[in-house]
Amino acid sequence: MKILIIQQKMIGDVLLSTMLCEQIKKNISNTEVHYLINNYTEAIVTNNPNIDRIILFNEAYRNSKWLLYEFLNKITNENYDVVIDAYGKLESILISLFSNAKVKISMDKWYSRAVYTNTFKYKKYGNSCFGLAVENRLKLLNPFISDITAITNHPKVYLTDDEILQAKLFLENKDIDFSKPILMINILGSSPSKTYPLQYMAEIIDQIARQGEFTMLFNYTPTQSKQARELYNLCSPKSKDKIRFDIYAPSLRAFLSVLYHCKAILGNEGGAINMAKALNIPTFSIFSPWVDQATWETFKVIKHNVAVHLNDYEPLLLNGKSRKKLKKYSKSLYDHFKPFLFKDNINHFLDAYIFINKDKLPCKHLQATVKSKSFEKFLV
Repeated sequence: MKILIIQQKMIGDVLLSTMLCEQIKKNISNTEVHYLINNYTEAIVTNNPNIDRIILFNEAYRNSKWLLYEFLNKITNENYDVVIDAYGKLESILISLFSNAKVKISMDKWYSRAVYTNTFKYKKYGNSCFGLAVENRLKLLNPFISDITAITNHPKVYLTDDEILQAKLFLENKDIDFSKPILMINILGSSPSKTYPLQYMAEIIDQIARQGEFTMLFNYTPTQSKQARELYNLCSPKSKDKIRFDIYAPSLRAFLSVLYHCKAILGNEGGAINMAKALNIPTFSIFSPWVDQATWETFKVIKHNVAVHLNDYEPLLLNGKSRKKLKKYSKSLYDHFKPFLFKDNINHFLDAYIFINKDKLPCKHLQATVKSKSFEKFLV
């Protein structure tokens, strides 16, 4: 059985949808799973044993109708039996259509119902501790895997021993003292509306710096270096002594290998937080006021995944307002999300997972109950 899973989006989405690959491999025999993702997210699924082939969607396909057509023809020639579209936008709809698969599965949207054989409506409320982003993805497996009451574990990033060793040598060559905990700070979000104000982030860093002896690393891209330097300059001299601003991973895979050696990550919710979860590293994430916490606070069942949201402290500011309106006024909402509101949360997190536990936390495996249906029967 040949299955294509489509997830053309950001790092967090791509990581979460690897759960579909894992569940298929575990519960349906004789399957070949292909995973179609944007090319810039390839590093986070490299070496994943549940993926037989990674198919990359390049930016060039968006800029050239001819290149897109060639790509779609290649999809047709793969002769997939099943396509699971976890993205549900124009590009993935076209890919699903050109696949000619007998079974096409996606979330329910009025403009795509004619393309798919099975669609499922988004859940707006959930009862699990895994987050709605997880629950909605698992629904895509309902046609052939039923009664999923839990998942085996969170998504994983698979690093090689050599990558882990090379990152350690890289840090040692930069004179990083491994006798002290290394703390990654996710200083910026993927957009201004997802970025905690720099002056507030500096206050948090100063608060952290007063709690003990450790090394802080900043996570940012080359295009964000100006903002990173601005934040560094806002920090106190004591904080600057603990920040290694000069350490920068040149690639996403290198960043993952450096992150592996960190005791925890704190900062803006987003891709880096999801990568840390996939490496079983404690996370403290600060949500943007307009991002739905119920959807994206994933795997809070694992105690070392901690999150804060403006809704936890000032719910009246958000109640009754649409996501679109909240995003429009994200800057003014952030102004209300002052660091003192969750100061105690940060101190508790540091005490619990940085300064008391000296070794890496053991991976917590979550129990799963699944029943598989026959793919062959379903395809008839």
